[in-house]
Amino acid sequence: MRLSVLLGILIVCTLLLATVTEGCGPGRGHGKRRPPKKLTPLAYKQFSPNVAEKTLGASGRHEGKITRNSERFKELTPNYNPDIIFKDEENTAADRLMTQRCKDKLNSLAISVMNMWPGVKLRVTEGWDEDGHHSEDSLHYEGRAVDITTSDRDRIKYAMLARLAVEAGFDWVYYESKAHVHCSVKSEHSVAAKTGGCFPGRSLVTLEDGSRKEVQDLQPGNRILASSESNASGELVYSEFITFLDRQPEARKQFYVLGTATGANLTLTAAHLVFATQGNCSAGSAVTRTMYASDVRPGQCVLTAGPGAGTDQGPQVRLSPVVWVRVQVDTGAYAPLTQHGSLVVNGVLASCYAAMDQPQIAHWAFEPLRLMYGWTGWSGSPQGGGLHWYPWVLHRIGTLLLDPGHFHPWGVATHDPER
Repeated sequence: MRLSVLLGILIVCTLLLATVTEGCGPGRGHGKRRPPKKLTPLAYKQFSPNVAEKTLGASGRHEGKITRNSERFKELTPNYNPDIIFKDEENTAADRLMTQRCKDKLNSLAISVMNMWPGVKLRVTEGWDEDGHHSEDSLHYEGRAVDITTSDRDRIKYAMLARLAVEAGFDWVYYESKAHVHCSVKSEHSVAAKTGGCFPGRSLVTLEDGSRKEVQDLQPGNRILASSESNASGELVYSEFITFLDRQPEARKQFYVLGTATGANLTLTAAHLVFATQGNCSAGSAVTRTMYASDVRPGQCVLTAGPGAGTDQGPQVRLSPVVWVRVQVDTGAYAPLTQHGSLVVNGVLASCYAAMDQPQIAHWAFEPLRLMYGWTGWSGSPQGGGLHWYPWVLHRIGTLLLDPGHFHPWGVATHDPER
């Protein structure tokens, strides 16, 4: 425990020193403006990054075709950006459908194209494919890939267009053909796993006075219902909310919804840790452990909070069977951190941690952040929301030191959540 705290403090100090040394002015040379970045066009048949498209270092593995009748069709969102021309040769608007991540990167690229070539717009020749025009494992079938040109169809521009796509944040860019550039992105599930786990903003927590509050409205110092141990082995207590490890009010994410027999339904991202029994919980000796939300099945039990047996008792934890598991898309994603490393959300006990299957290690690793908050009241929460810098650093270090098997797989679970 002490060693992990010391290591964590060392990490924090190193980062703080880096912030001081790198954040002293607006640029190099005592305020001199940094020269604009020189952009190098991609060569024909070059791809960036220099790895295969469906590897972890690029856009990741394919997850199966999305059809209009499939549950996953709700993952796709239409793009009506007037600064982008969609070829739509099928006259079905299929080229406009894509994942939110692909849409965000494409919209960013559209701005870059207009800045680079005034009067020219970005043109999409192929987006989501529902007609089987690509290879069996193409990311076009999942709305994660687009083929692009410029509106003037000037092929001399395509090498630089590919570079602009890289700069716009596409996870893999390939100057595939003299006639177009191919771009793709990671799945929404992969991104969620890497950035942690979240609840929708409208999820409810219980305050010390018995009232309920939406997660999105939490303020540092609020005391909310949680477990006295980060592994859920303790009794229920009221734990102080410190900060959001991730806060994205406008993000549209896919959430798993765990419906229980008591009516307490927990909604959280795939990589978030929840306390559940290993198998069917009908046996009285059922033991809970932490597992990813995407791994919970009907028949297992989760821990829910209910009134105590006596009038003088506070809320008590109990096992409640999961009767259904569904997937839904919602807006807003929030990852609260408490002093005890857990919290009760919508009546169900969950961990504050995600992405890694070792919550005790995560709890120790966050001890320096708790100490800073306790000593100074400062939690380092980023202005305007987004991913907190501390878990981002821990994730980078963890992926170097820990076995990959301890992390949530980069992609959606292979099972059908409706089964």
